[in-house]
Amino acid sequence: MRRIRIELPHHLRTLAGVDSTVEVEVGDPPTPDAVLDALEGRYPMLRGTIRDHSTRERRAYLRYFAEGRDISHDPSDRPLPTSVAEGREAFIVMGAISGG
Repeated sequence: MRRIRIELPHHLRTLAGVDSTVEVEVGDPPTPDAVLDALEGRYPMLRGTIRDHSTRERRAYLRYFAEGRDISHDPSDRPLPTSVAEGREAFIVMGAISGG
């Protein structure tokens, strides 16, 4: 099992009742899907907030980052970068900014 750190936007931290980064344990290889499955398992109130309930697709106004790179459009079963998998860096869920 690997311990993955996750940084959530403020509104999701509030909903989950946490003050800072959360950690979850996932098997090998750690993927975005595995991380989010573990997160939703530990914090069931987050189900449906990051991914759609039925399709499990990422919500439109959320993005995933690893090693400073937007991985939102990468396959969700692709292994996370080594620095995230080893716990040196966090898997980041960020609210997208839009407007005009």
